[in-house]
Amino acid sequence: MRKLLLPDPHVIGRPQGTTSQADAVGPELIDGAPNELIAQLSKIVGRSNVLGTLSDLVRYASDGSPYRRVPQVVVRPRNEHDLSRLMQFARNHGRKLTFRAAGSSLNGQATSDDILVDVKTHFLGMEVRNDGAQLWARSGVVLGDAQAVLGRQGVMLGPDPGSTAVCTIGGVVADNSGGMRCSVDRDVYHSIVDARIVLPSGTIVDTSAGDLRFQEQEPELHAGLIELRDRIRSDSALTDRLRKKFSIRNTNGIRLDAFLDEDQPVKILLKLMVSSEGIFGVVTESVINTVRLPRKKAVAWVLLSDLRDAANYVSPLMGIGAEACELLVAPVLKRSVANFREAPREWNNIPDTCAALLLEVGGVDDADLDSTIEKARSVLADADLIAPLTFDKTVDGQRGAWHIRNGLFGVIGSDRPQGTALITEDVCFPPALVGQGAADLLDLLASYEYPEMVMGHAAFGNLHFFILPHFGIEKEREKYAQFLEDLSELVVDKYDGSLKAEHGTGLNMAPFLQREWGTQAWELMWEVKNLLDPSGILAPDVKLTRKQDIHLQNFKSFPKIEQEINSCVECGFCEPVCPSRHVTLTPRQRIVLRREMARQEEGSEVLAKLQEEYQYNAIDMCAADGSCSIACPISIDTGKVMKHFREKQTSATSGKVALAGAKKWEVIEKLVRGGLVSAKLLGTSSLQNITNAGRELINPDLLPSIPGDLPQAAQKLPTTHKAGAQAVYFSACINRMFGKSAHAHPASLSLPQAVVELGRRSGVPVWIPHDVGGRCCGTPWSSKGYKEGFKYHASQIVNDMWRWSDQGRLPIIVDASSCTHGILENIPTVLSGTDKERFSQLRILDVVEWLASEVIDHLTITETLGNIAVHPTCSIQHLGLDADLLKVAQTMGSASVPEGTHCCGSAGDRVLLHPELTGSATEEERRSLNSGDYDCFVASNRTCEMGLEMIADRPFEHIAVVLERASRPVISP
Repeated sequence: MRKLLLPDPHVIGRPQGTTSQADAVGPELIDGAPNELIAQLSKIVGRSNVLGTLSDLVRYASDGSPYRRVPQVVVRPRNEHDLSRLMQFARNHGRKLTFRAAGSSLNGQATSDDILVDVKTHFLGMEVRNDGAQLWARSGVVLGDAQAVLGRQGVMLGPDPGSTAVCTIGGVVADNSGGMRCSVDRDVYHSIVDARIVLPSGTIVDTSAGDLRFQEQEPELHAGLIELRDRIRSDSALTDRLRKKFSIRNTNGIRLDAFLDEDQPVKILLKLMVSSEGIFGVVTESVINTVRLPRKKAVAWVLLSDLRDAANYVSPLMGIGAEACELLVAPVLKRSVANFREAPREWNNIPDTCAALLLEVGGVDDADLDSTIEKARSVLADADLIAPLTFDKTVDGQRGAWHIRNGLFGVIGSDRPQGTALITEDVCFPPALVGQGAADLLDLLASYEYPEMVMGHAAFGNLHFFILPHFGIEKEREKYAQFLEDLSELVVDKYDGSLKAEHGTGLNMAPFLQREWGTQAWELMWEVKNLLDPSGILAPDVKLTRKQDIHLQNFKSFPKIEQEINSCVECGFCEPVCPSRHVTLTPRQRIVLRREMARQEEGSEVLAKLQEEYQYNAIDMCAADGSCSIACPISIDTGKVMKHFREKQTSATSGKVALAGAKKWEVIEKLVRGGLVSAKLLGTSSLQNITNAGRELINPDLLPSIPGDLPQAAQKLPTTHKAGAQAVYFSACINRMFGKSAHAHPASLSLPQAVVELGRRSGVPVWIPHDVGGRCCGTPWSSKGYKEGFKYHASQIVNDMWRWSDQGRLPIIVDASSCTHGILENIPTVLSGTDKERFSQLRILDVVEWLASEVIDHLTITETLGNIAVHPTCSIQHLGLDADLLKVAQTMGSASVPEGTHCCGSAGDRVLLHPELTGSATEEERRSLNSGDYDCFVASNRTCEMGLEMIADRPFEHIAVVLERASRPVISP
């Protein structure tokens, strides 16, 4: 029997107005990976770590590049011993392995048509060593997380690419990533100390164990490396060539200079692994030296009238000690105005011929910083500036400037013509010639009618530019192929530069290696490959290939999908923050699968299968919290599309039931409170049996489960008076139903009691309207797609707030951050007429903002609470109040946000409907909570606190409750 009210996955259909594509997945993959292959690999890594459904194969077919290769299976090794056995399996069965971490690679390094190996999921953990001088990390650690940990020690890793928020340590090592401040001497090649490496033979090498141990493990490889070392060193012309080529940024090809820089074979191997892109093996752990951060920093936009003029100032500015100097041309600056609030509006009016330098300077203290600023001003004293030179020392100003710079990749891709790919190329000129090189590059782009936009790390000669080919059109493919030929002529033949500075070689530059390096060096690279991987099982055609057209194959199409997500370039920036990232899909993967649906013919079996798998994996398991929009360079909110699908799936019957529930919400509130009281009497196991049966019959996405330890029922709201009140206090329905946690501090008041007491104590008393019962912000209806129920609540709450606040005279305080966010962001979208006008005159504050601005300065803290773990909910982040939340917490003790903290995935009732979602969302946060020494745990939303307690086993309480306890007057004897 079909479950009652179960949504039909086929209702979502194909995106409207699309046509099927030639690269659509065929029916041969409808059942996913072959059963025999799944069984064989399950014996190595465990069944749960073999991903083989149709959706699994499609979602892992794309990385951040324009290429798409559908793997036959995806495996997630648990440790290096699993990796060793996978290497042996590949050799014995003639299979090919390609490794993937974050999948943010731009050149197709992380795609495969055979076995794709995830080296991120199970390879987590890091440790700061030697008082911050070094970092030990496993390959799956996100670079941004590592930089945050190191930043507390006043240090950082040298590489700081624009993808820092998503790329991993393993990817940084494999590609030798650069970045804005990463000079050649600070890159991974020059700063790696030791590593653990799994070779194609299956041997696990620990380079810290020394060369003798390596010789015992791999005698033939050891001898082969010595022979190559001595042969390369004996050729002075080759030695000079290698030194020159690697004096600038160059990730095109392998690091043959390892044979010059290291004597011991084990250390040569270590350096060869850097920039190897997975063709030699896997680095599972590494120890990398850090660099000291300046304690004080400032940024300035240096606008000059001419590109060459701007480029000519780069070297002098770096010479006075600048930390970074980024070059951007006028079209890039103009494009940023419409996409970043931090971009000055006057950039709209700058001449098309001008250019800008984003200059960052630093110092050990304020005096040192001021001295560096004055030196920079002296360098620019005679410059033809077209705007005043202003240095911004504020954290917000610096963050805003780099937000513009780092987000331009997504912005340029967001408004590309439909069906076109976004390719960001990455070349390096000798730094002294970067101005002329940039000008020639602009001329080349113009001749092909590609965007005349150049930006990049000018201090290092490293420039990025963008092209937008439509690979579904044969002439466009031919044009792209010829452009690459002309590009190589410009960069290699004219300037002797590198065709890939920091993005790695991948598929798209592998055919050009021989041209850049010459036949001798190219053949030596093959010798190293054959020595390390004689069976050729690793990453075929990535970096080294003999197929001269591999860069023109396997382009992915970009069929039109829903408008909200259509502009996605599949960069993956959203993935580290997505609540469902560890259990089903990420936003990028939701979009990748939706594009595959668009490629399919209407009515195809593959389309139907994808839709069926999409229901739970994508729609049901989306927290719809908008975290992805915060991380996305162009603010794509994939959750909005998932909510739209839920709305499409609501039947007339379920919509009527939802509307009736909205109108009877006051009755439901009382029933919930009564039910909680009954649950305490009956025992939660009795209720669990009842609800589990109901979830099986009806729909697990509508009927919640029962957590192990129910909270107490909410107490009666405190009595307050409107006379003299400074604000209306709207206690959210969640706080009117659910009371304190069973594990809350015994001295804690209920949240409404705490807010009322804090208002009284700080001289800003609040008033709770007597008829607040039954009033709801409507967010639960909105998130589930019940439009009429949401409209009913929206209109009701606006008119009630208008009346309660004396037509907007009093501000309105809301005590659940998700409700505050829902009121401010969602309710205006369904209002019209008088309701809309009234809403515009209301001043609605989250209680956290109220505490930070009106309360804490007027309280006396009577009890410090030790180390406080702060969880900024996704709603608090959307509201821009995460700093306020931390500020309030810091008045009570040593407060910090645990590493790895993102949206908890509770998402209203999601934690009760799908507790596995919260488990996924909090995986890294729970690891930090377990390793930290915390005395107190605070958040700002009741369902989030319940979810965190349920999954993380920590008694999270609302910040207002904890603040009341910490500021409670002490009665003297």
